[in-house]
Amino acid sequence: MKIDRHLSVALHKILNKYPIIALTGPRQSGKTTLLKSLLANYEYVSLENPDNRYFADNDPNGFLLRYSSKVIIDEAQRVPHLFSYLQTKVDDSGEMGQYVLSGSQNFHLMKEITQSLAGRVALFKLFPFDFREMKNGNILNENFLYYLIQGFYPAIYDRGIEANTYYKNYVQTYIQRDVSELIGIKNQNVFKRYLALLATRAGHLLNLNEMARKIGISQPTAKSWLSALENSYIVFTLQPYFENFSKRIVKTPKLYFYDTGLLAYLLKINGLENLDLHPLKGNLFENMIIAEYVKQNYHSDQSIDFWFWRDSNGNEIDLLFNTGEKLCIIEIKSSMTIKPDHFKGLNNFEKNATNKKLIKQLVYAGSENQQRQDGKVISWQDSGV
Repeated sequence: MKIDRHLSVALHKILNKYPIIALTGPRQSGKTTLLKSLLANYEYVSLENPDNRYFADNDPNGFLLRYSSKVIIDEAQRVPHLFSYLQTKVDDSGEMGQYVLSGSQNFHLMKEITQSLAGRVALFKLFPFDFREMKNGNILNENFLYYLIQGFYPAIYDRGIEANTYYKNYVQTYIQRDVSELIGIKNQNVFKRYLALLATRAGHLLNLNEMARKIGISQPTAKSWLSALENSYIVFTLQPYFENFSKRIVKTPKLYFYDTGLLAYLLKINGLENLDLHPLKGNLFENMIIAEYVKQNYHSDQSIDFWFWRDSNGNEIDLLFNTGEKLCIIEIKSSMTIKPDHFKGLNNFEKNATNKKLIKQLVYAGSENQQRQDGKVISWQDSGV
């Protein structure tokens, strides 16, 4: 199965404008497949391979002499001091698109890029499939519940792996290993409990002090573990939208997972049975839609900032972002039926934000798009930027 990745358009446009292209994103999101497909004339070398890593680590000049031009270096962050040699190499050659670096640990990759390759590299991020890509590949059906469980990692669709099996191995093979490498976790059992608790907080305001107390760890430890999960592209936070029309706004970020399949696995929801009536269905649906906007933003190589808004009275907007001179405000509902009170939050925000030009949208679990007096109704399949 071949799914065209939308990011390939942006990558292709920039290839002859920078000497180095860097592609990062979660493990198993399809980075290597995309690069090999898009850059068929490039040589590929992975620093996950111990022999290649030893070569690059112990003889960087020899390594870059062997791999001198049109090369994809995968898991480049494995040999940090190679970046300084890359700087000299591309400065001397003046060649555009000379190297493409790929990595799954954003912290290490960005640290080395910032220190050694600033101004020489264009950075992109690839996440698991988005709705648009799946539509084009004819693998997106109308049952949104299916995707809450399956998630969007390519291997599940390429190889027909059962979701529960895939995510069990993903947690053990990648998440625990990567986070341990970043911050040296000593007690994996405590970290597993932290990860499970974090899943229950998806779509909620982030309270690290409360989480730390429940797990029995310090607040700084809880914060460092969260940072490692963010840098491994497992979770992200949505910051609150600040405006002066209300002095009682919530200023705490909300937590989300990039993939609902992983989230459902951590919540021990591993089947479609009774999911339609599950108390966490709304949380999973909201997470899926917000992650979709974030994924499409990166896959289109845009620079959109996303927020949520909530005041002390419980009035809330699930997602906000600027589009030109207008502010797009979005309500997310897991219902397949539109009800008048679904627009309540949008209309309340509009009454208070009198100085803003607004685009009001309601994303729901149905399949039809409609224009209503209170705003545009958008099917979950058509959501995104």
